[in-house]
Amino acid sequence: MFDINDDRKKMEAVVDRFLDEMKKVRTGRAHPDMLAGIKAEVYGQMMPLNQVANIVASDATLLVITPFDPNSIEAISTAIRADQALGLNPADDGHVIRVPIPPLTEERRREIIKNASSKVENAKVAIRNIREDARKNLKTAELPEDAKKRAEKEIDDLTREFTDKIDTEFKNKEQEILTI
Repeated sequence: MFDINDDRKKMEAVVDRFLDEMKKVRTGRAHPDMLAGIKAEVYGQMMPLNQVANIVASDATLLVITPFDPNSIEAISTAIRADQALGLNPADDGHVIRVPIPPLTEERRREIIKNASSKVENAKVAIRNIREDARKNLKTAELPEDAKKRAEKEIDDLTREFTDKIDTEFKNKEQEILTI
């Protein structure tokens, strides 16, 4: 019998990566994960913000970043400003960095959805690649023809299940972005 558990695990990993990417998408409300993809040059190397500072959403429109080393404030502020996809403008007082989250305009909301939809497509492509690899392995497997057909149907069902999960998560995120 052909085992698709490895393919299931690979597809679950793709969905988990996709969900992590969706957490980083800006929705108009402050959330520490918004800054998860940003790296600042600290101690001569690029480091993720959560490794050089504590990030807290003090309310729905403000992120407060407290660097572990006050000397890294400038590098952190610069890294946040450099990420044009977020469009944030941090301000620091020498001890903490405050990042106000401006309300999203309708145009900006559409742009964010467009960027997020490219992440959806990337995840679906990854799932389809896993499906194609599974089909190749199935063709080389020494199984009866009816078992191959059954396994191929299982692979297609699995692919559909995970692409539907991605679509559902994207619809939820899209609704969250469009909600004012």
